[in-house]
Amino acid sequence: MRAILDVLLLVLQLYTYVIIIVAILSWLIAFNVINVHNDFVRSIWNALNAVTEPLLRPIRNVLPALGGLDISPVILLLLIFLIQDIIERYIYPNVI
Repeated sequence: MRAILDVLLLVLQLYTYVIIIVAILSWLIAFNVINVHNDFVRSIWNALNAVTEPLLRPIRNVLPALGGLDISPVILLLLIFLIQDIIERYIYPNVI
């Protein structure tokens, strides 16, 4: 059971990095530092969006419109940190 929890914690940590990378990449694209017309950049952008959008879209639907500010990645990161904390504090120590 500990191995499953370790894998779950690792997946959550890797997903945290992916969310941060998507946020930074979106800023670079918005400020025209990175060109989306490049095939390599577009393929990375599409792959990262395919991984993150299924969890970000429901959060965006619930949040009110804040103009051009998208705080859904922050909300998702807080939820991931909460899940990690629950696993590490309450579930992991009780597993034999």
